[in-house]
Amino acid sequence: MATADQVRPVLEQGLAGSALVLEDVTVSPAGNRRVVRVLLDRDLGEADAVTGPTEPLSLDEVADATRLVGDALDASDVLGQQPYTLEVSSPGVGRPLTLPRHYQRNVGRLLTVRVGDEESTGRLVAADRTALTLEVPATKKTPARTTTVPYTDVDRAAVQVEFARHDDPKES
Repeated sequence: MATADQVRPVLEQGLAGSALVLEDVTVSPAGNRRVVRVLLDRDLGEADAVTGPTEPLSLDEVADATRLVGDALDASDVLGQQPYTLEVSSPGVGRPLTLPRHYQRNVGRLLTVRVGDEESTGRLVAADRTALTLEVPATKKTPARTTTVPYTDVDRAAVQVEFARHDDPKES
């Protein structure tokens, strides 16, 4: 059975020049077939710093990517003759933030960042290749602050789901 490590190069070649980046691929058995799950995201290129929100992938972009990925898999023999089901999507807000591009992709969102024993929740206002900048609002015990944290210091970071932002210009 083909593994994700065997499938990844085929998918990366199929996506070359598409302005998309392969985030993850898994291949798992499902009865007499396999399920190939592919997570894609917008390629931010070699951006030194991102200070504004990145548009999420549209359904049309995911549909186009599904055709590219499906064609690449069908043209190769990496999956052999066994049938497979292809699932293509973009990572949700629950994805772990582990690479600089994950932070860059989430500029403008609310994050909770743990550094050592301290946890801060604030708006991600900038992300570059080495660090993130977080605007943390004032609380009863601490004043508002802007803090820059090198990625190497981050123990864990997660995007917080917001259903309505109080400062969203679209809501005014």
